Amino acid sequence: MKSICLLSFVSLILASCNQQGSDPVDFVNPNIGGISQLLETTVPLVDLPNSMMRVYRLPGNYQAEKINGFPFILCGHRNGTAGLIMPTSGKRSADMKRWQSYFDHDFETCTPYYYSVWLEDPDINLEFTVAEKSSFYQIRWNKDEQKNLMIGVTTNGLVKVIDNNTVEGYEVYHDKVKVFFYLKTEKSFSSDSIWNAENKSETGIAELTGSNPTVALTFQIAGKAKTGIKMGVSFVDSEQARKNLESDIPDWNFELIKDKGRERWNKALGKIKVKGGTSDQKTVFYTALYRNYERMVNISEDGRYYSGFDDAIHNDNDTTFYVDDWMWDTYRASHPLQAMLNPEIEGLKIQSYVRMYKQSGWMPSFPILFGDNPCMNGHHSAAIIADAYFKGIRNFDIQKAFDGLRKNAMEATMLPWRNGPMCSLDSFYLEKGYYPALSPGEKETVALVHPFEKRQAVALTLGHSYDDWCLAQLAKALGKNDDFTYFLKRSQNFRNLFNSETGFFAPRTADGNWVKDFDPKFSGGLGNRDYYDENNGWTYLWDVQHDVSGLIKLLGGREKFVTKLDQLFIEPLGKWKPDYLQQMPDATGQVGQFVMGNEPALHIPYLYNYAGAPWKTQQRVRMLLDTWFTNSPFGIPGDEDGGGLSAFVVFSDMGFYPVTPGMPVFNIGSPVFTDITVKLQNHKTFRVIARASNPRNKYIQSATLNGKPWNKPWFTWDDIKNGAELNLEMGPKPNYQWGSDPNDAPPSSIQES
Repeated sequence: MKSICLLSFVSLILASCNQQGSDPVDFVNPNIGGISQLLETTVPLVDLPNSMMRVYRLPGNYQAEKINGFPFILCGHRNGTAGLIMPTSGKRSADMKRWQSYFDHDFETCTPYYYSVWLEDPDINLEFTVAEKSSFYQIRWNKDEQKNLMIGVTTNGLVKVIDNNTVEGYEVYHDKVKVFFYLKTEKSFSSDSIWNAENKSETGIAELTGSNPTVALTFQIAGKAKTGIKMGVSFVDSEQARKNLESDIPDWNFELIKDKGRERWNKALGKIKVKGGTSDQKTVFYTALYRNYERMVNISEDGRYYSGFDDAIHNDNDTTFYVDDWMWDTYRASHPLQAMLNPEIEGLKIQSYVRMYKQSGWMPSFPILFGDNPCMNGHHSAAIIADAYFKGIRNFDIQKAFDGLRKNAMEATMLPWRNGPMCSLDSFYLEKGYYPALSPGEKETVALVHPFEKRQAVALTLGHSYDDWCLAQLAKALGKNDDFTYFLKRSQNFRNLFNSETGFFAPRTADGNWVKDFDPKFSGGLGNRDYYDENNGWTYLWDVQHDVSGLIKLLGGREKFVTKLDQLFIEPLGKWKPDYLQQMPDATGQVGQFVMGNEPALHIPYLYNYAGAPWKTQQRVRMLLDTWFTNSPFGIPGDEDGGGLSAFVVFSDMGFYPVTPGMPVFNIGSPVFTDITVKLQNHKTFRVIARASNPRNKYIQSATLNGKPWNKPWFTWDDIKNGAELNLEMGPKPNYQWGSDPNDAPPSSIQES
């Protein structure tokens, strides 16, 4: 079959999930989200939890008709790969387009630890599994033709044939990072050829450097016998790539490495056990949990690591250095999830941020392999660090971390997609308490402003108000009272942009006036980036996680707050949908003006808890999960961002969510499963029992926590950290009294909790 059609539901489950049993890993379907709503699909990634080696077929999207090859390694989530490996039959060619092969999802197996596929054109069966820093392929050529293995460097680099079983080299990633590889073949290859970028054959030479060097290996293998190919990689040097391979995969026992990978994933995913629900719901849940182990990745190699923050190799036998994070996406739920499941590793990630600060002079925003990649807005490392600290995570240098956070808050520019010192707009913010906006049509005068991303004046003010609140809480805990007072005051800057006449956070110009003719739905250009970011004023109205009680007062009290929140989910688009999406392409997964497919909206359904209507949270969350997160290639409503959206699924399926990272409080929703057990690192468990929970019985009738009546729609980390049991009686109709008392509302500050 030379074309792809979407598989039927049953076929997708059988082929893509390849469920073998009832272990957690058997419920993972890496093809969920393989057809994107916007920019990027998910990919069927094969890796180990938080491991350096990450491999998938290229291209990764579900609708691809051909496989171009398999990268040596995914270097960064949505930030590119290094190298390419592909078996072929017949005539050899350095033209990578000629390596491509049609494939069929019916002959593909995708799991977190193992992948196999039938390559139709060359009639080759390929399978691979991975270790920490190495990959292991098995290849079977079915045709009676020349049997080749093509190995390509896709940028500048080196390929070198050492002997008839060994090839090594490197590729230059992002113009600065050398990705070294060391490849061994189980059976000797009988001939090899190396080509340069012009595809000129250089047969007979041992090595070639420069642009796009490619090597072809040919094997004399009788019949349909398999041969193994294994490869180690390193960001340190060539010798370390060899050591990584020999340590990870010392022999040719493919099944052993595969079984070890399966065991690792079952251990990681098995930290949460669920009962009840449907098979599809379990598949969506465990796939979402799998996505939350994609990042960050440990790139330490025998006590050494490469850092893109000072472009140096560091020697530290005690180090564990993690990279690849997009904090704007992950601070909201991914990091709080890891703080619960893997607190020691979360602390090591934060210590990596501290090292990045020491090496570069700034706390990172999007720390990836080649350094900090300034994307989106906000200094959200403050939220990640505060959240960990107030959950008792201490295995990082909190004093140095605070120094870095404070420096960012006092000296770094707030402009989106920019790094470095402040500009005049930031100085204005420190003086006036809001980021100044331009009037429609007014020409930009500050050169540092990104020409596409604009000022995002309202989004910056709201986001940094929250970051400053996190910093204030840390300052208080560390006895830095002057800093506490200063940053707590700055955390209220969001109030400076609330327009009481319109009921929205709105832009103001430098002279203090409101921008004229402002429309919270459509003002601000593409993605409303002049004022907001990827979303409009209806989403950013609720972007005050750190002071929800203050927001309730701004909106006129609890009743008006709930009315406005209800309106969010039914408010018309205001334009013909194609016109709306032309301006707001990131606003995917829409329910009225609510945007399920973009991270700033994740906490919004839980805000009913603060205003005495927790039953509305229960109803909204269930509807959103059922509608937008499904067991299909369409099953993610926006850019997943390596756990960004999936963490919402994990928490919400369990029945609780961290509305305010940095405050150790969880809001209660409506568990999808009847019994959830979370293994905590101290060998204790937190168990949620939702009796009779099903699609109709989504409303909480009553609750107990550790055997005592519980009328609050929230609980704290202290309530569960030493083991706890939350019992929820579920029913088909709301209990309007449970959780409705103003005294039972979730706290809006650590002091309240």
